[in-house]
Amino acid sequence: MPGRLLELHVENFRSLRDVTIPLGPLTVLVGPNGVGKSNVLAVFDFLAAVIRTDLQPALDERGGFDEVAFWGGGDKPPTSMVIRLKADWTKHASINAPDEYSLTIRRRSLPGSHESYTLSRQERFSFKRTQGRGRRITVSGDEARVVDEKAGRESDGGRFGIQRLSSGLSTLPRLGRSDGGEEVTRVANRLSSFRVFDVDVTAARQPTRAHSIKAGRLESHAENLAAFLIKLSTDEERWEHLTQDARRILPQLKAIEFEQVGGFADRLAVVLHEHGLRRSTPLADASFGTVRLLGLLAMLYDPHPPALTCVEEIDHGLHPQALELIVERMREASTRTQFIVATHSPALVDRLEPHEFIVCDRDEGGASIIPALSAEEIETIVAETGDQPLGELWFSGVLGGDLTEDEL
Repeated sequence: MPGRLLELHVENFRSLRDVTIPLGPLTVLVGPNGVGKSNVLAVFDFLAAVIRTDLQPALDERGGFDEVAFWGGGDKPPTSMVIRLKADWTKHASINAPDEYSLTIRRRSLPGSHESYTLSRQERFSFKRTQGRGRRITVSGDEARVVDEKAGRESDGGRFGIQRLSSGLSTLPRLGRSDGGEEVTRVANRLSSFRVFDVDVTAARQPTRAHSIKAGRLESHAENLAAFLIKLSTDEERWEHLTQDARRILPQLKAIEFEQVGGFADRLAVVLHEHGLRRSTPLADASFGTVRLLGLLAMLYDPHPPALTCVEEIDHGLHPQALELIVERMREASTRTQFIVATHSPALVDRLEPHEFIVCDRDEGGASIIPALSAEEIETIVAETGDQPLGELWFSGVLGGDLTEDEL
């Protein structure tokens, strides 16, 4: 995989008061409902929206600054929000010399009103150019500056104007190559491709029109599942592996095929051929778990995935026997796309390695504690408890969480 995110730091975004989360090729956020797992995924959805639509529309779509800012206790709402990333996406980046991007949004109330306010933003993007040299691009107000980090002075590109609330990463690719236009473009493309995936079973059941099959990307809610599966079926080896996986979880399944709907040549539906049945089963009549399983398999076999895929409650609707397969395929697919996954299933945690999951908790003031235990603390606990399954350790509260049956 050509580079990945190494770390996420967030301040004052929903329940994320102040968290720093290390990220691997596969990172599973484990915790009961309400501890902030979904808010971590929402950070990436927000960043992608900022790059695609700009800062103000991304905030407006989510109800404005006050709806996005920290929701926890305290007499006054926060007046700033920070998102900071470390990654090794650009040509000369490494774990020891990562790319760094930060976005700070500040809210200032207008005199005489608590509801009316103005926003300002600051961005900073730094990266290595060649051995021992780097560039730092800062955006503040309506001005951008390019600084040579080694020399501590502005580059030849100097400073120039920019729209006050536009995202620097969405507008700065026009920089010259020597000032970092290529690196900015690379990072902007990575961020804008981020996908938070959550199968909408009702939408995923729907047939497709023939002209939609060319669409290359599996949508965030698998609403184009039929079109995407038809396209995947043209890759015989990939399709065979996907159908073998489906049969492994659905032993009654013989084949996945596609049929015209109501005699209309331009409308195609996914149909399942099953042992013991005289007729095929349209996906529209398949069970919730079957549709969701096919959506997840389609995502995992995507030959051209985004740089980062986030998955909400990946265990939802799946039989525990399916979880081992899903974990296996996520590990394999993590060579093509980085995964951040949320779960509260002990059965799924049982199938993970200690370095693959992060325990999430929440304090009495409503702030998320992520991670609730360091990787070293988890390794120590696992070593001391012997062969006890990880999910059982977490479920019992030894690794935090202390789930009740109502939260499963």
